[in-house]
Amino acid sequence: MKSIRTQQDAVYMKDSSKSNPVHHTQKIKVRMRRLIDHLRKDVEKIREPRAQALFETSAEVLTGLVKAFKDYEKKGEEAWRTEPKASRPKERATHASRR
Repeated sequence: MKSIRTQQDAVYMKDSSKSNPVHHTQKIKVRMRRLIDHLRKDVEKIREPRAQALFETSAEVLTGLVKAFKDYEKKGEEAWRTEPKASRPKERATHASRR
C-alpha cells in the first residue's frame, strides 16, 4: 500500500508543478536564452547589416522578456505583486468652454 501512496504523491507533485506558473516561466526562460544565444551567433555569421541589426535587436527584445519573467518569479515589479498599492484618484481636468 505504501508504494501506491508514493505513486499518487508523485503524480500529485507532477500535476501541481505543471499548474505552477513559475514552473512554466523557468522553462520558457531557458528556451528564450537558447534563442538569444543562437541569434547572437548568427549575427557573427551574417554579413548583411540589416539582417545583423534584426537579429541583434531580436536578441535584445528577448533579453528584456527574460528579465520580465525573472521579475514575475521574484514578484519584484509592482505590476506582478498580488496586492497593488492604493492609488490616488485621478484629478479631473477642467476645460474652459469654447464660445
